[in-house]
Amino acid sequence: MLWKLVPGGNVVLPNERLPWPQTIGIGMQHVLAMFGATFLVPLITGFPPTTTILFSGVGTLVFLLVTRNKIPSYLGSSFAFISPVIASMGADKNMGLALSGIFAAGLLLFVIGLIVNQVGHQWINRLMPPVVTGAIVALIGLNLASVAAKGAASNWGYSTLTMLVILVIAATSRGFLGRISIFAGVLVSWVIAAVTGGLDPKSIAALQDAAWFGLPPFTHPTFAIGPILLMIPVVLVLIAENTGHVKAVAEMTGESLDASLGRAYMGDGLATMIAGFFGGSGTTTYAENIGVMAATKVYSTAAYIVAALFAIVLGLCPKFGALILTMPLSVLGGVTTILYGLIAVLGARIWIESKVDFKRNVNLMPAAIALVVGAGDFTLAFSKDVSFGGIALGTVAVLVAYHMMNWLEAWAAARDGSQPSGESAK
Repeated sequence: MLWKLVPGGNVVLPNERLPWPQTIGIGMQHVLAMFGATFLVPLITGFPPTTTILFSGVGTLVFLLVTRNKIPSYLGSSFAFISPVIASMGADKNMGLALSGIFAAGLLLFVIGLIVNQVGHQWINRLMPPVVTGAIVALIGLNLASVAAKGAASNWGYSTLTMLVILVIAATSRGFLGRISIFAGVLVSWVIAAVTGGLDPKSIAALQDAAWFGLPPFTHPTFAIGPILLMIPVVLVLIAENTGHVKAVAEMTGESLDASLGRAYMGDGLATMIAGFFGGSGTTTYAENIGVMAATKVYSTAAYIVAALFAIVLGLCPKFGALILTMPLSVLGGVTTILYGLIAVLGARIWIESKVDFKRNVNLMPAAIALVVGAGDFTLAFSKDVSFGGIALGTVAVLVAYHMMNWLEAWAAARDGSQPSGESAK
């Protein structure tokens, strides 16, 4: 049976259904949980917010279809794309170039999903053990620090206020409000900025002129090798995020989902391809929505169908998109200061939870190189159109350094007749 009705109970599994009034209510909570981060990404990159929201909803439906309704997840905007997207667009803000990279990243993730679906996922774990995954996630957060600084410096008053409000809500609130503290903090600071005259008059005029209903702007990719090369490392982050999401849902529901891991990659890859082809941001599974499931004990995919449909409705409202664009750059700078820091700390959390042993040089040195390359935004240019930035170089550096050092350690141990100093993954 594809699904069955469950009138009550402590845990509602993915294939089970509550009555529709309850399902709609939980679906709306998922909209609130995903909304803050999903609309921040297009604001930072300059993409149309309504287009991104629309294709996050479409992408979620695609993900549920590809995974056969076995993995409850909302696909929101991935922060891993921000830096390469900004770099790809260049000074002339050419969205088409960035979209070519997003499309290519989705295609590669889809192909990897096909392979994993056929041969299993253990090779992914060998390619990207926790020390590598943590370093890649951390360097993305550090690489974006300058973007946050620029936004915060546009008005230190509003950016500081935004950070303070988020910190107060996060420290004093419990339950659902505590989990959406970033969104709530942005909303409060945004309202204060509006009351105190901190909104751009041009954005207010655009809001007044915007229609209530209509299609969002669509932009198609302009394929070029440079943006594609910039986006490829993001695929490794998407793999890590999807894997973490699937493992978390499996742990909470008590049902193994390892067999569906390849389909999760395929679903996210296809959703990212669709978004990239029409002008939306690259997608990923959202940890924010795991919090809603943990609180409600409802893992029914029907709630995500509701959330996806509501996001599609928002994407068809130009007035809503114009409202988002009234947010001051300084408020955005304040919230991204926290968000990008959280990404960096998440990398460290992966190390801690996986008990990575940094007493071993084979773990310590590759991670150290990756962090500095990412934070310093090292750039290697081969031509005017082809270059690698900090995220791409840092990803390559940690992968090459880690596997090279492990091979050399094993070779040295075999030569000396001793054993390597520990497990390569730790």
